[in-house]
Amino acid sequence: MKRIEFHDRETEAKEFMNILNSEPSLITFVYGPINSGKTALINHLVDRLPEDYKVFYINLRGRFISNYDDFIKVLFDVEHVARYERIKEFLKPIAAVLPESYNGIPIPKDTFLKLFKEKEIEDAFVYIETVLRAFYESGRVPVLVIDELQVIGDMKINGHLIYKLFNFFVRLTKELHLAHVFVVTSDSLFIEQVYSEAVLSDRCKYLLVDDFDYETTTAFLDHYGFDMHEKEIAWQYVGGKPVSLVRLINEKRSEKKIEDVAGSMLKLRTGEIMTRLKIVNELGDEITIGNKRCDVHHEKLVSALKMFVTRDEVGANELDEVSKRYLVKENILFADPLSNTIKTQSMLNLLAMREVMGDA
Repeated sequence: MKRIEFHDRETEAKEFMNILNSEPSLITFVYGPINSGKTALINHLVDRLPEDYKVFYINLRGRFISNYDDFIKVLFDVEHVARYERIKEFLKPIAAVLPESYNGIPIPKDTFLKLFKEKEIEDAFVYIETVLRAFYESGRVPVLVIDELQVIGDMKINGHLIYKLFNFFVRLTKELHLAHVFVVTSDSLFIEQVYSEAVLSDRCKYLLVDDFDYETTTAFLDHYGFDMHEKEIAWQYVGGKPVSLVRLINEKRSEKKIEDVAGSMLKLRTGEIMTRLKIVNELGDEITIGNKRCDVHHEKLVSALKMFVTRDEVGANELDEVSKRYLVKENILFADPLSNTIKTQSMLNLLAMREVMGDA
């Protein structure tokens, strides 16, 4: 199988390295539209870091986490714990004995069972801080990456876990300058909520990983034999969405016409949005904002989507809050907390919405 090469993220990579070359002081939110390449970027950069960095990469994507036990098992990578029953001379120094393939926070199994039997999340934080300090004192820079953290956004352990977690992240960065912390998410409204409710003013920064621009898109497709007509079709239908471009590349390898593939992708996405609106119209739906359950109204969704018939983006305050949050949750719209604007998650979404609104 031919692999698709990682392509041109020089601006984001430079900012990432600038952060790592500075003393830890802020939490970094790595955010952007769905499938814009955030995880690919982080993994690409992490794989190329010098040995004086030690990265703990914890990916919550696809994990079912409904309680404390689920969260702790993911955080400490318990599957690896079973594989490495004893970590010899633990913390003396830990950097010399930890297998490089270990992504979770390292902990011997007997310590894990003893330390967390009382299910106190603060115990976990104290232990993690001890591990990170051991790396720091052994001359390695700890880097903690949490991917898709919004998965535990509503989880409670004597109050919302997410706010305890961010207070801990503030301690690691701004207070102790002990470790770099990166939070990766496609849910920009989650960032907005955490920022305001966890009091993160002056305690975090943002790194946007957006879809490719036109020049980057055409340069990327050049590597895979796209002629000018095919590149224009790709840009017209899917814009710079990396995952969609990869699909077009693979379909071209199968000698399929780009016009046919792009047209099928648009038809499918149009049908999905149309079905979503039909369900809301006929069956209704609701969304939770804070602790309140709010009804989603079909007419307001249509009004919100119609704004994009003639515009590529709108101000966040131009949409009613329920429709905005619902359409973001359904991966139709993307909210940028820095510019306070709303756009579609992709060019494909924009074209599909316009098709649907043309029939509305």
